[in-house]
Amino acid sequence: QVQLVESGGGLVQAGGSLRLSCAASGLTFSDCAMGWFRQAPGKEREFLAAISRSGGSTFYVDSVKGRFTISRDNAKNTVYLQMNSLKPEDTAVYYCAAAETIYSTTYYSGAPWYSYWGQGTQVSVSS
Repeated sequence: QVQLVESGGGLVQAGGSLRLSCAASGLTFSDCAMGWFRQAPGKEREFLAAISRSGGSTFYVDSVKGRFTISRDNAKNTVYLQMNSLKPEDTAVYYCAAAETIYSTTYYSGAPWYSYWGQGTQVSVSS
């Protein structure tokens, strides 16, 4: 079955960095656009970043643009989220998601596009 497993979360001080990884199995990773989302306590799940199948197209929500970078390694079936200049308001559970698509340059910013989700990894940023 399809599995998306996030790792790399943890506790970091404000201004610090973390790199999240999401390893995929049970699907053809190179056929999937990938996305990162997060959910803070008491808040709805929020889209952060997306990347196309080829990795050539990316998109970010304004709140993380310039601080977070999404990338992928199709040979390793892994998508990454490099997070720099972290703020206390970045504290949340972070999820990766996969959307099968026939379009190599398309990315998706809405949760309904994604069929597969990971279990999440906790990121906590202290002030």
